[in-house]
Amino acid sequence: MNKRITAAQAAALVKDDMTLTTTGFNGFGCPEDLIMSLAEHYDKTGHPQNLALVKCTSQGDGEGRGVSHLAEKPGMFRELIISHMGYDPGLRKIVAEEKVSCYMLPLGNLMQLFRAISAGLPGAISATGLGTFADPRFGGGKANQKTKDSGKEIVSLVELGGEECLFYPSFPIDICFIRATFGDEDGNLSIRHESMNVEQFEVAAAVHNSGGIVVAQVDKVVKRGSIPAQEVFIHGFMVDYIVEGRPEYSRQGFDTDLFRPELAGLASVPDVPFEPMKLGTHKVCCRRAAMELPPHSLINVGIGMPGGIGSVADEEGISDLFTLSIECGPLGGIPLSGVGFGAAANPEAMYRMADILQLYDGGALDMAVLGFAQVDCQGNVNASSFNGRMVGPGGFIDITQNVRKLCFIGTFTAGKQQVEIEGEGVRVVTQGPQKKFRQEVEAITFSGAQAMKKGQEVLYITERGVFRLMPEGITLVEIARGVDLQRDILDQMEFQPVVPEDIPFMDARLFQEGPMGLRAALEG
Repeated sequence: MNKRITAAQAAALVKDDMTLTTTGFNGFGCPEDLIMSLAEHYDKTGHPQNLALVKCTSQGDGEGRGVSHLAEKPGMFRELIISHMGYDPGLRKIVAEEKVSCYMLPLGNLMQLFRAISAGLPGAISATGLGTFADPRFGGGKANQKTKDSGKEIVSLVELGGEECLFYPSFPIDICFIRATFGDEDGNLSIRHESMNVEQFEVAAAVHNSGGIVVAQVDKVVKRGSIPAQEVFIHGFMVDYIVEGRPEYSRQGFDTDLFRPELAGLASVPDVPFEPMKLGTHKVCCRRAAMELPPHSLINVGIGMPGGIGSVADEEGISDLFTLSIECGPLGGIPLSGVGFGAAANPEAMYRMADILQLYDGGALDMAVLGFAQVDCQGNVNASSFNGRMVGPGGFIDITQNVRKLCFIGTFTAGKQQVEIEGEGVRVVTQGPQKKFRQEVEAITFSGAQAMKKGQEVLYITERGVFRLMPEGITLVEIARGVDLQRDILDQMEFQPVVPEDIPFMDARLFQEGPMGLRAALEG
């Protein structure tokens, strides 16, 4: 059987009412030529209509590339079952406009669901997500009113061995578009040049065992038998068709036109030091979190402000004291930021995304540094919904629910606050217009109650002060010099934290130029 077809022929395989799955992690691993061809097929025929789209994380650049092309096609989607859409503005738009139903799952739970479907199991069971918006008692992952009105549930609460769990029932998947580097004439696939090992295998297995159609976009179709057996990531028996992608839609990542072997773990480039961060509120927060890093530990650092941890660690000469891990699989190396988040230059190892998430769920992480949008009086954190706009949890819930120690970092207020570094502290010139410490968060992405139950150590770090989750409540444990407790902290919160009689000042070195000398402190 000749498995090689054109992208246009692949697009024509997607029929009305099907369930479609696509793969990728932010700017990497996206089968964009297949997606573009499906958009072009719709423009010519008005079909497919009424699809259910199942996907793990964002598959775009935040500007419209990737799956956002498909969101522009009226009626194409009826339902989304996804984990994250932060870089998918088109999907966010149709969800906000109530044009589709949308269910948001923790990333690891969705990966387990793919595995359950491929194994012919009734569904996936996980404790990850209890107490968060993924829990049916707190919304069941429903992202808009249309989803709530539909009456459909994709998760239920069950009890096994005396413990609460979340159950996600299996369903068949009709077709998938996945990406690989090379495909031979028999359909064997290699991901040799990919920057991470995401969900290609799990998706292909789920679709194949559902009796569906597996279509792989590759950079190059090669001769039968020319891919070494050790590099065959997906065997041809699981692959129905292969498409050689057009070069402009078949790149290693959205942020570069060039292949970078150091992202694929095929070469190591000479160490390029991080550019030291400019002294400001972001650096203060990252420095304070770095002070908590346990030596010889496994650390996850989130996207956004937490990405500055790498720069601080490099400036302090402590990068060798811990191993960074990213939820899509890379271990060690130098993590990229922005649309490049997920990849790492010079990784030490590259786990499968499903495997590293399973390790996270089992408590393998020693510490995580993540951002926050809102914190409430119960210690709950919202990092998935902002002003009614749902972007989803991605791996946030998997990372936070069983890690030993957590630092949530962010500016004290949202919007255009003006806070100046002054002497050994800060001076608040202008308060941000939006309070981030709320009476109740918009969506629970991290559960303070679950953290207390499990004995997790949780800090909330800002440029003005540091809070700790304690049995008696959110407690102010440090304050920056120059901050007025009432005006700059208490008046900017919707709830009253626990305020001890004597609050120590934040370390003066946080607010000064030059290295802090963290290596000696962490090793001592």
